[in-house]
Amino acid sequence: MHRDIAAIQKKIHTDSAFVGRLLDEVGRVIVGQRYMIERLLIGLLADGHVLLEGVPGLAKTMTVRALASAISTSFRRIQFTPDLLPADLTGTLVYDPRRSEFKTHKGPIFANIILADEINRSPAKVQSALLEAMQERTVTIGDTTYALDSPFLVLATQNPIEQEGTYPLPEAQVDRFMLKLAVTYPDKDEELEIMRRMSAGPEPEVAAVVTPEEILRARTAVEMIYMDPQVETYIVDLVFATRQPKDYDLSDLVDLIAFGASPRATISLAKAARAHAFLRRRGYVTPEDVRSIGLDVLRHRVLLTYEAEAEEMTSDDVVNRVLNSIEVP
Repeated sequence: MHRDIAAIQKKIHTDSAFVGRLLDEVGRVIVGQRYMIERLLIGLLADGHVLLEGVPGLAKTMTVRALASAISTSFRRIQFTPDLLPADLTGTLVYDPRRSEFKTHKGPIFANIILADEINRSPAKVQSALLEAMQERTVTIGDTTYALDSPFLVLATQNPIEQEGTYPLPEAQVDRFMLKLAVTYPDKDEELEIMRRMSAGPEPEVAAVVTPEEILRARTAVEMIYMDPQVETYIVDLVFATRQPKDYDLSDLVDLIAFGASPRATISLAKAARAHAFLRRRGYVTPEDVRSIGLDVLRHRVLLTYEAEAEEMTSDDVVNRVLNSIEVP
């Protein structure tokens, strides 16, 4: 086993060489926001979509654009609006009168990295158009199903404070996001650097420094990272504690949780923990990897009761309570 971990460690060191280049290139445009950039990388490495939530002006869109520009791959930004139609995402069949036949016109979803800006601005029929692409990595137009190129990643943003003209995302779609990030304000030093950099000339341009092949090799390496059975049990206990809190001496949460995390949360937590270990250039997962990523994986999968809302409890509060209560192996 030790020999296997040593071999994995060697592969991790080789296949993670691009991470430094990528962070440096994105850092030419984005000041601070290390948490957001790392979580976007985890989504990229673990093949999981990411939902970013934060007030306007926190560089969510700029960070996604910078990350996509640093990778030599296709990128499309889709501005979600109330009048957007499903065909505006997936594409449609267009009639060619000269040949008397229908031709497939592919939509912007046929790209490697999709920025779904203000995703909650569009109604449910548009959100549903994303479900097949996000889960099966395919798009159906007419009678034909098309496979999407790999890597395929949806990075979506939403504004938590302005609710007028927005539509709540369907739970089935929210669950398809591996991570939901709560993007916060920069600190004072970072804000000073932002002011100096962004008010004194044109915005620096990001060059493509990573190839899709490097990303796909890294994904293979992430899947090889060793996870001890005790860590696997720890992940399952965390998820089950959101469903059956009474069995984990968390009786005070019974009346606060309406629905616990789904099995997709267990899978996402394991994948994200491996990707977190990869960024730390380790060939094995530690419980700290799980704890570091746990809140981002679980916060949008734990649904609260009206009683929790009345007590002004948030899903973050509940998940943190679970993370702090379950014994760490």
